[in-house]
Amino acid sequence: MNTEYSFFDAVCESFDKAAKYTKFDKGILEQIKQCNSVLRIHFPVKIGDQIEVIKAYRVQHSHHKLPCKGGIRFSEMVNLDEVMALSALMTYKCAIVNVPFGGAKGGISINPKKYSERDLERITRRYTSELIKKRFIGPGEDVPAPDYGTGEREMSWILDTYMAMHPGEVDALGCVTGKPVTQGGVKGRKEATGLGVFFGIREVCNNEEVMQKIGLPKGIENKKVIVQGLGNVGYHTAKFFQEGGAIIVGIAEYEGSIYNEKGLDVEAVVAHRKQTGSILNFPGAQNFEKNTDAIEASCDILIPAALENVINSSNANKIKAKIIGEAANGPLTPEADEILNQKGVLIIPDMYLNAGGVTVSYFEWLKNLSHVRYGRLEKRFMENQSTNILAQIESMTGNKIPDNQRNLLIHGPDEIDLVRSGLEDTMIKATNEILECWKANPEIKDMRTAAFVVAINKVGTSYEELGIFP
Repeated sequence: MNTEYSFFDAVCESFDKAAKYTKFDKGILEQIKQCNSVLRIHFPVKIGDQIEVIKAYRVQHSHHKLPCKGGIRFSEMVNLDEVMALSALMTYKCAIVNVPFGGAKGGISINPKKYSERDLERITRRYTSELIKKRFIGPGEDVPAPDYGTGEREMSWILDTYMAMHPGEVDALGCVTGKPVTQGGVKGRKEATGLGVFFGIREVCNNEEVMQKIGLPKGIENKKVIVQGLGNVGYHTAKFFQEGGAIIVGIAEYEGSIYNEKGLDVEAVVAHRKQTGSILNFPGAQNFEKNTDAIEASCDILIPAALENVINSSNANKIKAKIIGEAANGPLTPEADEILNQKGVLIIPDMYLNAGGVTVSYFEWLKNLSHVRYGRLEKRFMENQSTNILAQIESMTGNKIPDNQRNLLIHGPDEIDLVRSGLEDTMIKATNEILECWKANPEIKDMRTAAFVVAINKVGTSYEELGIFP
């Protein structure tokens, strides 16, 4: 690979490393690896009194399953290499967690902070119209979602533009996910990626054999955790780890980082940042001038949850964590990956660990196609059934169940209960499938390679079953 960092090359390098442990023909492997469709567009938008030409992309990596699925990010750093790499990772991610989508990704090369809300709306709607014209969006073709720099607001603009250009399409709500709940979104989507990261790392930590290899006790309780990035993913990841009994000892953001070996209260840090504009000078915490300093501090679990390439050959040797959970996409360069593997650090790879977002997006897409919210059909039935059972138990035993326990026992599932349950089951099964593949192949030295083997096997089997060679 070139000494100049290339994200897509890094993904291909990991793919090639794993491909030798699979049984597929070289032609099928090459088909899996390459991006099927690449859209690079420039379009004019009037910003104030000026016409500005906006550069944007949409890449569909694989059509072995339809629709394609992947987020849209707004960032000055967006380029074709990044979008291709992220679309490839989406293919492998969906395969690992058994979500029946092909991978895709999109991006607009802008700094959203430099534009007004009205200007961002113009850009988003024009981008959507370009995707529609090129057939790069649709509930059965390609379904975008939020990513870095975008959220529910942008997804609602995309939905409205699509519906305006497809009047009467009954499944139009399924053209995009990550929407507000009032516009067909699903409860639990906002925290889904962070919660999925928690479930994935927790399952790895509950594997006694894996923990023995790296010299840590089983479970996440009292493990010291550092989170790099306090955006949506980082915040929710830190929050769920704290609630699960871990100790958040460090938090890093772009303005700097803080550390306290006795623990940081995540909600208090967020409140402090809202009040002061920075996480620095949080009471009781040590300040680090550089946001990268915290990731080199002492901890059991390090969770990079911001952008790619934050751990590289220059700082990998300084990492003290025993476990790195890649909540962000591509936070480690291949060089860092190699250094840390040699040090015996367990790297839980991004390609499945941050799959919570796409998993819950899948649930949202299914909700849009079925036109009924989760829990509507079964909630009251299950509550009534549980109430009758408890009444029979009380009648037979003569003991009245306290109201607080009664309410807990008869509670029927709401949409968020079902979504979180489905996400937990997905992450547990995916984690164990990767660990079993790793254990069954002694030549495989790291979890990332095992994850790629699982993904390649699933995508390759789909291509063989489709009969891509007539």
